[in-house]
Amino acid sequence: MTERRRASVEREPQHFAIGPSSLCWQGDHLQIELNELCAPLPYPVRGSVRLYPSALSTFMTPLDTAGRHRWGPIAACARIEVDLQNPRISWKGEAYFDSNEGDEPVDQQFEAWDWSRARLKDGSTAVLYDIRQADGVQRVIAQRFSPDGRAQAFAPPSVTVALPRSLWQIQRSVRADDSATTRLLQTLEDAPFYNRSLLQTSLLGEAVTAVHETLQAQRLSSLPVRLMLPWRMPRWN
Repeated sequence: MTERRRASVEREPQHFAIGPSSLCWQGDHLQIELNELCAPLPYPVRGSVRLYPSALSTFMTPLDTAGRHRWGPIAACARIEVDLQNPRISWKGEAYFDSNEGDEPVDQQFEAWDWSRARLKDGSTAVLYDIRQADGVQRVIAQRFSPDGRAQAFAPPSVTVALPRSLWQIQRSVRADDSATTRLLQTLEDAPFYNRSLLQTSLLGEAVTAVHETLQAQRLSSLPVRLMLPWRMPRWN
């Protein structure tokens, strides 16, 4: 996660490079080559990630009523192989690959959102977006993606379960079938404006393990957060 100038970016139909790191479609999978330095301690992250989608999706939907921000999964159902040389880590498992795009900074349109995805028993992936816009309007997107790439809307759960606040006091919640079966398993990433977690919950009548994130978009415009960002995401030529 390094910001770089335009001269460090190369894009072609099958290949995308940002500095020394790159993504490239190779037959049946997306090959990701990582060559980065962490921040604030500059230890290296190098290795390969291979993403094998069961199908590619063309689904795209606006996140806000003005349609200035859009989201869509590229491969909601996929498997992944991670092989890092530094640090020496490797694993295989289920994966999810999506895309967000916008015509303006995210803090101009949104107050916050809670997002989650969960793999269901039939191999499909259910995604929930619980969005609070800056103008007070609330939107909920609930989509289920089958392994063949098809998308189908479903009625989002009416129960909103409050989760424990993060270390940075981010308020987070998730929609679920009931509150009794929902609990926080692990916090994976904790930042002043963003939090990613692993949950045990229930959705569409199934007990599921969900990846959950909360974005407090308004915090991105605060001076303390803006001063901290270069230490988390350095800017290189």
